[in-house]
Amino acid sequence: MDNSALSINVLKKISLLVAKRSPVRELIGRILDALHSEMGLLRGTVTLREGDMLVIEASEGLSKNEIERGTYRVGEGITGKVAQEGKPRIIPDVSKEKAFLNRTGARSGEKNVAFICVPIIYREDVIGTISIDRRVDKNTDLDADLRLLEIIANITADAVYTAYTAVDEREKLISENRRLHLELENKLRPDEFIGSGANMKKVYSMIFKVADSSATVLIRGESGTGKELVARAIQKNSARKERPFVSVNCAALPEGLVESELFGHEKGAFTGAISRKIGLVEVADGGTLFLDEVGDLTLFMQLKLLRFIQEHTFYRVGGGEERKVDVRIIAATSRNLEEMIRAGKFREDLYYRLNVFPIYLPALRNRKCDIVPLAEFFLQKYNAVHNKTVSRISTTAINMLTSYYWPGNVRELENSVEYAVLNTSDNVISGYNLPPSLQTEMTVRSCAVPSIDDSESADYETLVNNFEREIITNALKANKGNATGAAKSLKTTPRIILYKIKKLHIDTSLYKF
Repeated sequence: MDNSALSINVLKKISLLVAKRSPVRELIGRILDALHSEMGLLRGTVTLREGDMLVIEASEGLSKNEIERGTYRVGEGITGKVAQEGKPRIIPDVSKEKAFLNRTGARSGEKNVAFICVPIIYREDVIGTISIDRRVDKNTDLDADLRLLEIIANITADAVYTAYTAVDEREKLISENRRLHLELENKLRPDEFIGSGANMKKVYSMIFKVADSSATVLIRGESGTGKELVARAIQKNSARKERPFVSVNCAALPEGLVESELFGHEKGAFTGAISRKIGLVEVADGGTLFLDEVGDLTLFMQLKLLRFIQEHTFYRVGGGEERKVDVRIIAATSRNLEEMIRAGKFREDLYYRLNVFPIYLPALRNRKCDIVPLAEFFLQKYNAVHNKTVSRISTTAINMLTSYYWPGNVRELENSVEYAVLNTSDNVISGYNLPPSLQTEMTVRSCAVPSIDDSESADYETLVNNFEREIITNALKANKGNATGAAKSLKTTPRIILYKIKKLHIDTSLYKF
């Protein structure tokens, strides 16, 4: 069959396929199949443009792995140039063409194989490409093949555009879904909080669930986890947000003054009561009363609090008038109340009154993905407080932060970052700038040699000083600040160590513990 008859036969088949309005992916696959059967092509691909990338939408003669590798940037290689310029290309022998990328890896070692690629143009915009590989012999007319491929690209452009717009719409939907998901996450995260771990997302969800109600909330968690922050977030997202928020640390109140502080007293109620005093429950009227460390209350005060929660009424110390207030109770504790109940140190009935809606705050060591964002937040905070310009935390310091146990939780992390901000003399927090409590043998050893990240802007002398400082700090830590012991462990003399301590401005008193 001559070339003209072959071309007519191919075009007839493809026209019938287009007329049937088959699904686009199926249509493209059948077009490539027709080219394979009628023209004897080795391989064929149709790519679609996705932004600055060309991705194979359908193919003939390529394996799954080869298809996955066949991704190009617009302007990259032969296919990318065709998409960029909107002009077809013929490569008579791919084995002799240096610009041919062979990204799929399907053509390795092949000779006498031509590559033809034409753009798919819809309303003057290149939306993709069609390309074929075919063997070349003395009867091959590559120019005729190119013209045929251009005609095929023209008559299938509308159908391919449908696939192109489907890809575009899919990308838009994915992008919109990501945006909405992020927006929802931000909406469901109180402004005061930093952290995106699963356990914190559960806390955020609980905050929003209970905020609009008047239910009593019991916040559980170790010291320093941010229990008061949760209480304030509940208040801020409730109908009482414009009303008072009164915080009481039950552990900090003297035992004999707890009742007076909470409920107030009348003049002359006891020695020293020279005037009437309004209690904190009255100050909080219409708003929220936050009782921190409620587990530290005596049994006597627990009984008083139980009655107040049940009735929302109270008597001032030394007063005979029953008073009523509208106050929402949020309590918090770091104690194990269940064990205290078993030991007879906490009233079971009060426990059930407080534990209507419990919220459990995770320890910082159980939310390690939040350590770096928290540290960066505190870095900016204390830059502003202390008028510093520390721009980042080194990789070594980050490793130390994330490997530490954090018994003091977020509060300890905040204090550690403030210490480091004050302790650094440049614009980077390095490992040795962190508090002595973080300078464990393991973490100091891991950061003894400055990393590339630490040394990007440092000169040779600075790097050597940092190296020596880390080694000496480690030795001082191991010897509780004793320079002679540090010298012995480093197999050097006390005179040299003392000289280095003075030169590097190392405070040995930090390690005497």
